[in-house]
Amino acid sequence: MNKDRKVLFVDDEQNILDTYRASLRKRFKVETALGPTEGLDKVRNSGPYAVIVSDLKMPGMDGITFLAKVQEFSPDTVRVMLTGHADVNSAISAVNEGAVFRFLTKPSPLDEMIRTLDIAMQQYSLVISERELLRGTLRGSIKILTDILGLVSPEAFGRSERVKRLAGYVGQHINLKQKLYLDLAAMLSQLGCVTLTDTVLTKMYKGEELTGEEKQAFDMHPSVTAGMLSQIPRMNRVSEIILHQNDELNDNPTLSMEARILKACLDYDSLTQQGMGKQDAIDTLRKRDGVYDAKVMDILEQGTAGEDGYIRRQLNLSELRPGMILDEPLWSIDNVHLIAEGTEITETALIRINNFMKAKRLPAQTRALVPVKSID
Repeated sequence: MNKDRKVLFVDDEQNILDTYRASLRKRFKVETALGPTEGLDKVRNSGPYAVIVSDLKMPGMDGITFLAKVQEFSPDTVRVMLTGHADVNSAISAVNEGAVFRFLTKPSPLDEMIRTLDIAMQQYSLVISERELLRGTLRGSIKILTDILGLVSPEAFGRSERVKRLAGYVGQHINLKQKLYLDLAAMLSQLGCVTLTDTVLTKMYKGEELTGEEKQAFDMHPSVTAGMLSQIPRMNRVSEIILHQNDELNDNPTLSMEARILKACLDYDSLTQQGMGKQDAIDTLRKRDGVYDAKVMDILEQGTAGEDGYIRRQLNLSELRPGMILDEPLWSIDNVHLIAEGTEITETALIRINNFMKAKRLPAQTRALVPVKSID
C-alpha cells in the first residue's frame, strides 16, 4: 500500500533530496521538491500526497509557513517537519501553525524515518477512510431519510432540496474547506418537520401568521432534527449546524459559516415561496441589519437565479428523469400533494409518480427544469 501513495520531501539542498529518494524509493513512492515554492507547485499540480516531509530552515519561506499552506491546499495530507535546529519553540510553532503530525531532527536515522512514514501512512488511511465513510455509507443513509421525508412531507422535502442547491452554490464560491457538512445539513434541515401538522407547515410556507403554540412547535424543529442525528455516529458537526440554522448573526457572532449560509438560504427560500421576486427577496434580507453574513449575502445574490445550466420545458410525466427539477408542484387529480416545486427528481420520486400514473391519478404533463447537458 505504501508504494501506492506518494511521499513528497521538500528541502533546499539537492543532495539531501537525492539521499531520501535513493534510500526510500524501494519502500515508498518518493517525489522531491527543491524548496518551498517548487513544493507548493507540486502540491497543486501533482498531488494528492499522503505525506509531506519538509525541512524547517529554507530561504524565502520556512517549513512552518510552507506546511501551513499545504494544509490549505491539501488538508488530508499528513505533514512531518524535519530540522537540524531542534528547539522547543520551533516544535510548538510547527505543531500549532503547520498542524504537524511528527517533528524529527536531522540527521534522522533511516529506520526512524521509515517508522515515521509508516505511521503517517496509517494516519492518512484513517483520514481517507473517515471521509469516504461520510461520503459513501453515511450519505447514502441520509439520502434514504430525505426520500422518506419527501413521501411524508413534500413541502418540507421540496424546501430542503431548494436550500441544498442554494447552499451548495454559496459554499462552493465562499471556498469552504469541507463542503460535505453543509451539504448534509441542508439535506436534513427540514427533517424535524415530520413532527409538525400539515396546518402548521402550510401556514408557515405561505407566510401566514402562526399562533404562539404553532410558532413554538415550528421553532423547535431544528432541535428535533439535532436530537434525531445525535443517534448517528460522526454526525455531531452536522447536528450542530442544523441546531443553529435559524440563529441571527448579531445574537450569535460565533455562528459557524455553514449555519450562516443555511440561515440566509432558508430565509431567502421562505420569501420567494411566498411569492416575492428573487431580487426583492435579497433586498429584504439585506435590510435586516446584523442578521446575515455580508459575504454570504453577496454570493447568494449572485446565485439566486438558480436556473443556470437548465432549460424550462413542459413535459409528459413519462419524460421526467433523475436530475430534472420540478418547476411547479405536482398534485394528483384527487388533491394529493406528491412533490413540491423546486424538488429534484430522484429514482424514488419516479417510482411514486409511476405508481400514481398507473392508477390514472395524475395530470398528463408538468413543467420542469431540464439540465442543458442532458439535451442533445
